[in-house]
Amino acid sequence: KAMLLLKKKRYQEQLLDKTENQISNLERMVQDIEFTQIEMKVIEGLKIGNECLNKMHQVMSIEEVERIIGETQDAVEYQRQIDEILAGSLTEEDEDAILEELDAITQEQMELPEVPSEPLPDKIPEASPVKNRPKPELVAAS
Repeated sequence: KAMLLLKKKRYQEQLLDKTENQISNLERMVQDIEFTQIEMKVIEGLKIGNECLNKMHQVMSIEEVERIIGETQDAVEYQRQIDEILAGSLTEEDEDAILEELDAITQEQMELPEVPSEPLPDKIPEASPVKNRPKPELVAAS
């Protein structure tokens, strides 16, 4: 009877080992499947991104981008020139021309209006009251 119990015990231990191995294999398979699903999502994302890039390349050609960059550089250069003029960085030739024009204007005989000879009034006549107009509201641009 003891021998039979030992054989039964041994059989159950082997059964437990097999079951633990199967559970371990199943857990490994689940992990592999989950990892594969993540890889599939990454591949789908890459595929969608690649399609978007291809569409962008169809819409924007290199010539178009170069044209836009060139226009932007021209506009920046034009704005720089305006900034220099506004900042007063005139060339010496410009300043000489301005001085010559000023001299020509000051040497011309200008006709001035006649100054009135009557004395000024003591009291300033009251002007009609100005109606208060509502101030216009500033609206943010959209």
